[in-house]
Parts: sequence; C-alpha cells; structure tokens
Amino acid sequence: MLFALLDRWLSPPPGLRKAGWLGEYGYAHRGLHDAGVPENSRSAFERAAMSGFGIELDVQRSSDGLPVVFHDETLDRMTGETGALARRSAAQLGAVRLAGTGQTIPTLRQVLADVAGRVPVLIEIKSGPDTRVAALCLAVRRVLEGYTGLHAVMSFDPRVAHWYAQHSPHTVRGLSITEGEDRALPGKVRRRLALWYARPDFLAYDVRDLPSGFAAVQRRRGLPVVAWTVASNEHRDRAESHADADIFEGIVRPAKGVVERA
Repeated sequence: MLFALLDRWLSPPPGLRKAGWLGEYGYAHRGLHDAGVPENSRSAFERAAMSGFGIELDVQRSSDGLPVVFHDETLDRMTGETGALARRSAAQLGAVRLAGTGQTIPTLRQVLADVAGRVPVLIEIKSGPDTRVAALCLAVRRVLEGYTGLHAVMSFDPRVAHWYAQHSPHTVRGLSITEGEDRALPGKVRRRLALWYARPDFLAYDVRDLPSGFAAVQRRRGLPVVAWTVASNEHRDRAESHADADIFEGIVRPAKGVVERA
C-alpha cells in the first residue's frame, strides 16, 4: 500500500491522451535492417515506415552538439573507421559509411524529415558516465520543436526522463529497464528510486525479464510497457501477454493497424 501511494504521488501515470498511442504499433529496432541495409540508417527507417511499423532509434551528440543517430560509442563495429563518435562533428559523421554500404550516419533532424510523421518514432538517448545529459537532452528537444509526428524519448539513464519531466513535460518520456541478475531487494529498491526520480510516461522493459511483478504493477496503474528486444516467437508471446507494445528485430510480423494484402 505504501509503495502504491508513493508511486501515484512521485510518478503519476500519463493518461491515454498523452501516451495511449504507444500500444498501437510495433517498433522496428534500429529500423528494418538486414545484411544489406544497416541498422540506424535512413534506408532501414524508410523500410520500416513503408511497412507501417514504428521506429526505434539511438541518438548521441556529435562534437559540435548535434544529435546523430548511432548506437555505439565508437565507430569500430558499424563502420570502416575507429575512434569515439563524440570526437567528430555531424558533418564528418555524415561522410562515414555504414557497414560498407552507401548509407552514412544521419542526424536526428534528417531522419525526422524523412519520416515526416508517417509512423511514431521512439528515440533512445544514449548516455555514459561522462555524458553531459542536460546538453544532450536540450539538443534533442531543439530538433523536436515543431515536429508534429508521434514521438517519444527514452533512456536507461533516469536523468534523461527527469530532465524532460522538468523542461519539456509535453514530450512523452520513457525509462528503459533490465532486471537481469539484479532481482534481489537492492535491485528492487534501485528500480523504485529510478522510477520516482525519472517520472516516466512509460517503461521500456527487457522482454527476457517478463513477466515481472514490478512491470505488472506499473502497467496496471496506467504506465504503458513496451517490451524490447523481441527477436523470437517466445519473446513475441511474452510481449503479447505482459506488455502493450514491442520493439522487435529479425522476426516477421504484421504491423498493428495495417491490413495485409494478398
């Protein structure tokens, strides 16, 4: 009872008008990518939008302060170059080819211009111990100003949702959670404290941790749960039973609300 009261007071649910749309789509993890279409590329996002799927993407800050779409801290895995992404400008990153293709690292502004509100976009804001969270959140908010398509930000870092709750409360904000081996009492306390500090509008939950008592309690009181990363039929079954939407990769599925044609 005490936790329920504190949850309601410190982290009130958003209401259907603000976040109800989250459950109306499935979200392609880093776009619809495969061996010839790199993750987090404009072509992967176009494939997702054309198929009627929402888009999940990753954002970091370039050396000149612009939000760029890329997952890793370094360029090594996804490009033919090495070194920290944060040491290069957005223009320099825009010349770096992804996975040996003609696709390059886009800015968030470019991606949103391409999507143009056709499908929702979930923007995962990546952060580390040395990240200037306020500067990164502000850079993303500036790009989102005037964008009328459905969108939300989310992060494992509760400071991100906390910043948006304070400085951009109209922006739908999510807290990403993975329980892993941290399910004992200290982990439960940390999750609750993160929830109260972040004040999220939804939870992005590791599908491997579902069903979860914590997720179920938050979902019952009105916080949508988006499961990630759904990559098998077993994962899909878990997400359908214990979440409102899913972020998927590598499985064939129809988009919600899209009629399949023969």
